[in-house]
Amino acid sequence: MTDFYVSAEETWRIFRIMAEFVEGFEELANIGPAVSIFGSARTQPGEPYYNLAVETARQVGQAGFSVITGGGGGIMEAANKGAAEAGVKSVGLNIELPHEQKPNEFQDVSLHFRYFFCRKVMFLKYAHGFIVMPGGFGTMDEFFESLVLVQTLKQAHFPIICMDHTFWDGLIDWVKEVLLKQHGYISPEDMDVFSVVDEPEEAVRIITDFHKKNGRAGIKQPWGLKRPAPEC
Repeated sequence: MTDFYVSAEETWRIFRIMAEFVEGFEELANIGPAVSIFGSARTQPGEPYYNLAVETARQVGQAGFSVITGGGGGIMEAANKGAAEAGVKSVGLNIELPHEQKPNEFQDVSLHFRYFFCRKVMFLKYAHGFIVMPGGFGTMDEFFESLVLVQTLKQAHFPIICMDHTFWDGLIDWVKEVLLKQHGYISPEDMDVFSVVDEPEEAVRIITDFHKKNGRAGIKQPWGLKRPAPEC
């Protein structure tokens, strides 16, 4: 009886996962060109990074892109606020957490997820560019997952842009010196998958130029057919 109960619970979990995917696909399939913006939930209104996220999202919206965030506070709130100011769709992909995440007031498309991996699919599947603001473990996870999907050709290549050299340079130097030069765990071409900029105008220019050149499909093979297959 116990084994049957556990099995039934696992089966119903599959249906919950399917329901999250179906709802996400239905809500976002017609969203149009969009940019996912990642960053810390702990950033407070009025702080420099909060203001930077508002302005970046506002300019992204003015360039014709909807904005997708995690739907919570901090950078997510700031980015949804900037999108709302630009008058474009402001999407929040909210997650259920033990310390309850409160959806911010600036999202006009609000989805709720129980499972992180379902939420991540929505971040990546419907974005035509990724802007990574300063943040903690969650932001690093989203940044590196974006890199891995592009590197392994599981995701069409779209711009991945980190905002603020002073925050990112230490990590990028470590990636270059340790992963690339010291151990060869990545290829030189992998350093071209992302950019680091300081100004919203730079981020928007990269995304709009890429979009005009490559359209909504992105680049399926960004480094050419001769690039060696990445190790996984």
